[in-house]
Amino acid sequence: MNNYIVFGIGFLAQALFSARLVVQWLLSEKARKVVSPTSYWQISILASYLLFVYGWLRDDFAIILGQYISYYIYIWNLNTKNHWKELPAFIRLVLLLTPVLVIIYLLLTWDINGPRLFRNANIPLGLLIFGSMGQIIFTFRFIYQWFYSRHKGESVFPVTFWVLSLLGSAIIVSYGIYRSDPVLILGQSAGFIAYIRNLFILRKNK
Repeated sequence: MNNYIVFGIGFLAQALFSARLVVQWLLSEKARKVVSPTSYWQISILASYLLFVYGWLRDDFAIILGQYISYYIYIWNLNTKNHWKELPAFIRLVLLLTPVLVIIYLLLTWDINGPRLFRNANIPLGLLIFGSMGQIIFTFRFIYQWFYSRHKGESVFPVTFWVLSLLGSAIIVSYGIYRSDPVLILGQSAGFIAYIRNLFILRKNK
């Protein structure tokens, strides 16, 4: 596929990820506390879907892995806010089944796609592990947020979420620099200010 189209998909995904942060940040400033708006999770689902496609087209397992882990947590948060079922049934079905169908397709075509994702000459094994570690840390924030929110009985963002965001994002930016990937570099760098500001708001509230 044309590189301009591939990077266009990636930049659109990262623009949406940045947009969700801006929305969450502005609403938090307005409420004078860290909030978890419905729009944040709606935008997250769409952005994650697009970034997953981008990772597949770039033959980058680290990107794909990160989206797999957090994708269903976005859906859970949207459902917790009672907005998941507002989406048309067909769209919900597509969103739920796409990752599962991709795994099945990958297993059925492993001889072709396995080496493409895990033995990519452009991504040495050490670099792939480093990038995957960044994605795991960056995505673990949503696993933590999920457990924390289940304990609280509502969708919220704890302090640790923002700390993990900073750490994971820094690793992914480094990985993006090694990969000469402007989508990862610009997309992840854009969130630093919002992460830090949310930490200040939480500290102030305490």
